[in-house]
Amino acid sequence: MIFIREINPLSAKLLERIYHQSRHHQVRQRAHCLILANQGVKVEKLMNIFKVSYKTIYNWFDRWESDSMMGLYNKPGKGCKQKFHLEQQETIREWTKQEPRQLKQVVQKVKEEWGIQTSTKTIQRILKTLKMSWHRMRRGVGGEPLPQVYQEKTAQLE
Repeated sequence: MIFIREINPLSAKLLERIYHQSRHHQVRQRAHCLILANQGVKVEKLMNIFKVSYKTIYNWFDRWESDSMMGLYNKPGKGCKQKFHLEQQETIREWTKQEPRQLKQVVQKVKEEWGIQTSTKTIQRILKTLKMSWHRMRRGVGGEPLPQVYQEKTAQLE
């Protein structure tokens, strides 16, 4: 049996809107679960629909009971912690400005200075958060020369 109290019509309407329009997949999933639970769907069926455990469903219900709408969202502090604090990120930016085409040298400096093993992809992500763009350098020729210039150069070569 489901252990959540009846959801009032205003909250049900808001849950529907969150389910259809939220940017976050987990929030949409939790809202959908609550909508189905309010319609009388059993926990075993919810577990099969969302491919989660019995405990997860009840955790969603408990968060709904205690925090209502805010219980749908993840709490801050979840996920991977940053490797570099703001001062280090600024230093990485300066090193990259010195050698913009050699990120491997920046990775080497990070390892020597702070003893942190990192990858070039991590450095690229940091630079992206610092609003620096990243483009591959072209190796090919810039295009066709003007016909008159081409004629002059071939004449000089002959």
